[in-house]
Amino acid sequence: MNGQIIFILWRESIEALLVVGILAGWLAHEGAGRRAAVFLWGGVVAGLAVAVALGAALLGFSSILTPDFRQDLMTAMVFLATAMILQMVVWMRRHGKTLKSEIESGLRTAAERRNWWAVFILALVAVSREGSETVIFLYGSIAANQGGTAETMLSIAVGLGAALVSYALLRAGARFMPWRNFFRVTEVMLLLLGCALFVTGIGDLASAGLLPFGAPLWDTTSLLDDGTRFGGLVASLTGYRSQPDATVAGAWLVYWTIVFIALRSNRTATKARPA
Repeated sequence: MNGQIIFILWRESIEALLVVGILAGWLAHEGAGRRAAVFLWGGVVAGLAVAVALGAALLGFSSILTPDFRQDLMTAMVFLATAMILQMVVWMRRHGKTLKSEIESGLRTAAERRNWWAVFILALVAVSREGSETVIFLYGSIAANQGGTAETMLSIAVGLGAALVSYALLRAGARFMPWRNFFRVTEVMLLLLGCALFVTGIGDLASAGLLPFGAPLWDTTSLLDDGTRFGGLVASLTGYRSQPDATVAGAWLVYWTIVFIALRSNRTATKARPA
């Protein structure tokens, strides 16, 4: 199975489930009725349709390209997936604390006006946003790890199943592991996954002759060989290489410098934002 695909589906599905759960819980608490629920689940279905349409468009577009252009597209998608992971982490840091209150504020306004289309749009935006991100992440991850169709489908099923189980457990035991702690842990995992994708993209550029290969700077094969099953899983989820050359080491340096600058800038912007 593909660890990257499982993690992406698990993490993104939980975010979508969180937003839908907030919407459904609030509507039930306020006794909004069946009409509001129809708009909610209609928005969920519409959001899924948008994500599926994006996936079909990507597959259809790539199928008409020559092999060289298809490889270029896959490399570009790897870097795009890396950028979106970083953007997601920054966005969650900025809005995670107020997400629930912002959603409920919009719902109160909709309830006062009996405008359930607002519920439809909230669900549509939440699901299509997470679904579209997932499609791009999956495309980039599949491009980085050329696995078979059966392996990919199994990984998707495991990721979705893990998300449903995790969501149920977190809802049941929220006092033992608050959502804030959960997202902080997965934030670190996402940043490591972003590093793995970035290193893969740099490797593709090196394979295309755009960046140089070099002799290994060090060798940690005796500690953890990235050619083994476990070492390969760690490598696919973190960007680890047991024999990195200067290009790979430079990729690590560039990526984590960008992460540091982005998070520091976000922290400064958050502090400067009026309460």
